[in-house]
Amino acid sequence: MAAPDKAADAFRTIGELSRETGIPQHILRYWETRFPQLKPLQRAGNRRYYRPEDAALVRRIQTLLDQEGYTIRGVQKLLGSEGPAKPAGGGSGGGGRRRTALLEIRDALAAALEDDR
Repeated sequence: MAAPDKAADAFRTIGELSRETGIPQHILRYWETRFPQLKPLQRAGNRRYYRPEDAALVRRIQTLLDQEGYTIRGVQKLLGSEGPAKPAGGGSGGGGRRRTALLEIRDALAAALEDDR
């Protein structure tokens, strides 16, 4: 079990991240094969260490899949369209327009799904 006083910016083993997120270890390893952005450090014996940004990406993927209804393919496209990870609030002015467009698409798809029910 992870130490409760472990710093937020500390590296996490796959077991610690699995316990924190509730995602089984085999799913985390599978996601590494599907999302090239998710690259934990691997040490001797292929022991994985997730950086804070890796853990944040895992949580984001989990939210997109479980709460927002994306498929693996949809999350791949979404993450791929964002390009390299950028700090929040930084980057060019075009990111806001892209986000707005994506939110409109998401809302339209959600409405279509509701109509089908």
